[in-house]
Amino acid sequence: MKLTTVKVDNEELAAILLGQKVILIRDINEIAGENWSENILSILQNGQLSQINSWYKRVGNKEITEMNRLVLESVTFAPLYRHPEKIWGVGMNYIDKAIELSGNPPEEEPVIFMKPNSSLIGPEDDILLPYQSTQVTAEAELAIIIGKTCKNVEEADVPGVVAGFTTSLDMTAKDIHAKNPRYMQGAKSFDTFFSFGPYLVTVDEVSDIDNVIVETVLNGHVHHNNYVKNMMYSPWWIVSFLSKIMTLHPGDVIMTGTPGSVGITKGDNVGGRVTYCGTLSNVVI
Repeated sequence: MKLTTVKVDNEELAAILLGQKVILIRDINEIAGENWSENILSILQNGQLSQINSWYKRVGNKEITEMNRLVLESVTFAPLYRHPEKIWGVGMNYIDKAIELSGNPPEEEPVIFMKPNSSLIGPEDDILLPYQSTQVTAEAELAIIIGKTCKNVEEADVPGVVAGFTTSLDMTAKDIHAKNPRYMQGAKSFDTFFSFGPYLVTVDEVSDIDNVIVETVLNGHVHHNNYVKNMMYSPWWIVSFLSKIMTLHPGDVIMTGTPGSVGITKGDNVGGRVTYCGTLSNVVI
């Protein structure tokens, strides 16, 4: 199942993607006699994702024909949700990229950092270049969305606590970071420096995580791409690792690293493309 959030009459409402159309959870509630949340973060926090997915698999396709469906081309996407408790990032996670940047073999533990909620935007939103930086980069990443509160999860059990995956973009003021590695958090925390969406793809839809391809796209051209299987730390390992540091909660987002970054300037259209998860794009202003 693919969930998304669309703008309807100044509201941001959760919906299910079916082919080239979307069906609002609000309309599903009316037809199915349910009372599911109309916000994806609330769906995750209230433990409703598995219920909606079960309905979708069991009777959804039969009943969806009776529902009001919005044509995909006519909708405006919003961020999947706002105000996740935590947005984590993993740096230099592809083996060749790590060697290129550091000249050293992989470390025993990954480079990790956090993003503030104020950095969050969604599909087609603008990326604002800060006046403090003259060298901003963007990089596409596979992002994991946590579905259940968890702590000290073993790697083999991680799929059971993950809601799904989405496409994300991580922006960095590279010149600020270059002044001193300790400035990394500041270089990554500007407003609009984290984008994600347009779809939350549930774990059961991703049949082969190792062969998922992540691409960084600039002005329609793919500049970097790589397979998840070439990560030093797999998505499941990353979740397990972070869960042994802190409790993870529904809606927490974890970016898993990029195959490569691109420099962005005013007027650019930068994007990410991830197998199963669709294309995310943002304009630079």
